[in-house]
Amino acid sequence: MVDAHHHLWDPARRDYEWLAGLDPIRRAYTEADLRAVTPASATVLVQTLPSVSETEEFLAIAASSPLVAGVVGWVDLCAPDVAERLAALSEVPGGDRLVGIRHQAQDEPDPEWLVRPEVVRGITAVAAAGLSYDILVKPAQHAAAVALADAAPGVRLVLDHAGKPAVADGGYEPWAAFVSSLAARPNVSCKLSGLVTEADWAKWTVEELRPYAAHVLSEFGPDRVMFGSDWPVCELAATYEQVYEATRTFTGELSTSEQEEVFAGTATRAYPLTGAS
Repeated sequence: MVDAHHHLWDPARRDYEWLAGLDPIRRAYTEADLRAVTPASATVLVQTLPSVSETEEFLAIAASSPLVAGVVGWVDLCAPDVAERLAALSEVPGGDRLVGIRHQAQDEPDPEWLVRPEVVRGITAVAAAGLSYDILVKPAQHAAAVALADAAPGVRLVLDHAGKPAVADGGYEPWAAFVSSLAARPNVSCKLSGLVTEADWAKWTVEELRPYAAHVLSEFGPDRVMFGSDWPVCELAATYEQVYEATRTFTGELSTSEQEEVFAGTATRAYPLTGAS
């Protein structure tokens, strides 16, 4: 099993502005903590800050961890020397575990940020380095995400958190149409992750989340969907075990080989995870 999306952090070492008000998870989470809760044999550690130094720390963790098979890090995609910066990351300890890059496009004030020429150029450099690019967006960036998939057809793109549907508000459209549009682009895969924190943290149910998971699986197909815990962010609403068991329920009617795709195969190909066992 591969967990395609989790984080680690330590507020005593770094300032995480986005953790403001999230007191239940405003503490250190280590690789040892992850090992204590996950049934995965391999994981993907994803950036939380626009920080090269955080990425270097994550790569060092991956270098010494039998669990962390890949790191989705960060570089300044608008820099003219993106290729050189990516090459430099590949030379640090654990640099061979760098499998992707992410920038929190959802936080950019320009909804068209993803398709700015300098950003597309940077993401193209990411692909040239053999890496994938994770798309993290809200509704304001939906159109740009689809346009990016068309502008960079040779780039492996991974949609984080099933596109963040408005579960708590009962919202289905325009999210469902957005997922269908991205799924029509063969260079995009999708993480079945983050649904519990898009729902009401205190009252979510598996049945409430099921239509969203079903739409993702139907549109992308199991061979382009991957499980992600989004731990420890998920702890705002659910334990790791609850997220895992919910996803097992969502995929319960799939064949054994299709379930293997969701829980290992898709992630191993999409990044790819040469360190996965």
